Amino acid sequence: MLSLLVWLPVLGGIGVLVAGRDDAARARWFALGVAALVFALAVGLWVAFEAGVAGMQFIERADWISAFGIQYYLGVDGISMPLVVLTAFATLLVVVAAWEVVQYKPAQYLAAFLIMEGIMIGVFSALDAILFYVFFEAMLIPMFLIIGIWGGPNRIYATLKFFLYTFLGSVMMLIALIYLRTEAGSFAIQDFYGLQLPLATQMVLFLAFLAAFAVKVPMFPVHTWLPDAHVEAPTGGSVILAAITLKIGGYGFLRFSLPIAPEASMALDWLLIGLSLIAVVYIGLVAMVQADLKKLIAYSSIAHMGFVTLGFFLIFRILAGSGSRDGALLALEGGMVQMISHGFVSAAMFLCVGVLYDRMHTRRIADYGGVASKMPVFAGFFVLFAMANAGLPGTSGFVGEFMIVLASFQAGFWYAAIAALTLILGAAYSLWMIKRVVYGEVDNEHVDTLTDVTPRERLLLGTLAVAIIAVGVYPAPLVEVMEPSLDALFRIVVPTF
Repeated sequence: MLSLLVWLPVLGGIGVLVAGRDDAARARWFALGVAALVFALAVGLWVAFEAGVAGMQFIERADWISAFGIQYYLGVDGISMPLVVLTAFATLLVVVAAWEVVQYKPAQYLAAFLIMEGIMIGVFSALDAILFYVFFEAMLIPMFLIIGIWGGPNRIYATLKFFLYTFLGSVMMLIALIYLRTEAGSFAIQDFYGLQLPLATQMVLFLAFLAAFAVKVPMFPVHTWLPDAHVEAPTGGSVILAAITLKIGGYGFLRFSLPIAPEASMALDWLLIGLSLIAVVYIGLVAMVQADLKKLIAYSSIAHMGFVTLGFFLIFRILAGSGSRDGALLALEGGMVQMISHGFVSAAMFLCVGVLYDRMHTRRIADYGGVASKMPVFAGFFVLFAMANAGLPGTSGFVGEFMIVLASFQAGFWYAAIAALTLILGAAYSLWMIKRVVYGEVDNEHVDTLTDVTPRERLLLGTLAVAIIAVGVYPAPLVEVMEPSLDALFRIVVPTF
């Protein structure tokens, strides 16, 4: 099943290139069929997944490069399972969103996203370190092409910056993985967890992983590639960047940094907590002064992902402060829920910007005003998504942030107080954006000619609205899937508890 989820979209992407090269309609329907089938398989995997089991499920293992002990080794647990489903869901949305919008080389555009879907599912499923690294690096190619071909006027600068930031960090990770192979005797990631490494070695490994995953999140100060990439990327590229690619950084911390170098993680938690709080507060302030819709949402993504890393590395301060194992688990669960929620909310926000851009061909906030009078249905969706971005109770944006703030109190009052500022700042820049774009008088002749959302756009935005409200009102099914695996991770990282 996992191999099917990895390779079906890759082969489907190649099929779109072959079958739809000279027929745009055929390319669109072929891509939609593949994306829908992959999503159906991902849902089937979720249904078959045993929620109460902490270990890996649906394992597939075979020799790949025997001379170096490299295996084709796949499996998912409660940490990776939600991310696999989120990847399939987001890709299906991108294919539907591009239906009438992308006119230039639609077959190549859709093929790039399908191939990237398979690669991203491979990242979340790989249990061999080199297989993980191959998928991790291969993601750069389709995203490089998506931004470089279908992006804005400064797309070459944005793609090169994105490529160099990500590639340089991952080289450090490769060196760390090769070293771990010499110590463990295999490239199986779970074999790395049992190594008893000295603190100095763990420190070096932790910093190598940090170089790779901090760029993906992205964390301050290696975040500057993201706003440029979002501004230049087409709508689908922004959706996948925000909804999936950023999550690979958080996933890497859980799969590599914490369990392989637990003592280094504890010794350097001050660094990760500090950088996370800077992202929450400083980047939130930066978002407030943006004049471009995409840049505002891109900076808000950095601030919200800061909550994810805060939750992951606050566990040591919680144990030192209150000694509460439940509080530490709450922080880990909050970080995971925040990743899934941000996938929904960020995708919805960028799709809304895409709807406006398709009609007005501008992302400048100053070019809008009074959109609600001409697009009332769209305005309702946009306000809902902005409120979710601000952490409104009843939406998914509230759940993860509330769990992390609640856990932060057990580490210390000031951690919680600073972290809670994101709720204030998120409301500030979200409401300020809504006021300037959606409400007010129509004083722009282009806004005066706007038409409301089409049935296709209603389907896209409505689906995301249902997902955001469902997780916000009843997150238990999501938490129940990830809790046993996070508990097992916790026992590896802090065995004394």
